[in-house]
Amino acid sequence: MSRTLVIGDVHGGYKALLQIIERAKVTTIDTLIFLGDYVDGWSQSPEVIDYLIELNTKQNCIFIRGNHDELLLQWLDQSKDNLEWYKHGGEATVTAYSKVSVETKQKHIAFLKSLQNYYLDSKKRLFIHAGFTNMNGVNYEYFPKLFYWDRTLWETALALDKKMEKTSKYYPKRLTLYHEIYIGHTPVSRLGKLIPVQKACVWNVDTGAAFKGYLTILDIDSKEFWQSDALNEIYHDEKGRN
Repeated sequence: MSRTLVIGDVHGGYKALLQIIERAKVTTIDTLIFLGDYVDGWSQSPEVIDYLIELNTKQNCIFIRGNHDELLLQWLDQSKDNLEWYKHGGEATVTAYSKVSVETKQKHIAFLKSLQNYYLDSKKRLFIHAGFTNMNGVNYEYFPKLFYWDRTLWETALALDKKMEKTSKYYPKRLTLYHEIYIGHTPVSRLGKLIPVQKACVWNVDTGAAFKGYLTILDIDSKEFWQSDALNEIYHDEKGRN
């Protein structure tokens, strides 16, 4: 039986990505939804993108745009550089790309430009890197960059009183629009967790792979999930974003 599997932020952890694909026993009939931030942190961002491009030729893959992917695209395609990016994982990516051919860089630019801001399936399950702010949903968002930069959706879900009924006029409207929302962007390690966290209808699958956490792949129907080894142990001689 085919599955739909969602994958959290990879952040250059190519070896961890291979581990979760193997541990989840992914087959070519499975649909894979990647929530973005394929790069920045660990040293193998180019290898991650190469792998995703190849994977897309073998099975149905949906690739969501993350903020770090947008920063890489700006650097590769427009030579835009900034020190803040370097501080948050970009330096490792720039170093890694010094060994990449011009031809491969062009393929990566095309891949980064092809990323989707979000994906909404037939069961009203939304997949998005960060969030959205418009009370009427993603189709009405005035500021598309918020799809991969927003944190208020997750903060709202975290702050919600568990006793509040959805029928309450005070219940956040954004949390009533979709059956489930799958995000990355804000590591659950900030909550002291290293497994996927559900708050209201929001599932956060960023389990800290950029830092000292794990990369996670989750079956959206059964909610079973598989994780890599800790990224700081896989790349023991690197700092990642720590």
